Amino acid sequence: MVCSFDSRFGGYSMATPKHIIDEVLSLSDDEKAELVDQLLSAIDGLDKDIEKKWASEAESRIDANEAGKLKSVSLEEVLSIYK
Repeated sequence: MVCSFDSRFGGYSMATPKHIIDEVLSLSDDEKAELVDQLLSAIDGLDKDIEKKWASEAESRIDANEAGKLKSVSLEEVLSIYK
């Protein structure tokens, strides 16, 4: 549990899950992404080999996209499929 200072209660109080979520939702997208990355890294039993393979696959897709080897589809095109 996380402690935070709350003057309404005259000092420190325990943060509730809702309080933590509210705080996280106030972060920028970059800060949220960093937090998610850190939380996923902290999970025991996460298979590092799988994580490395996904990172390699992501880099490969980025490289292929930058080299013009992939066809891009706009978000609007993708969403139109599901309307």
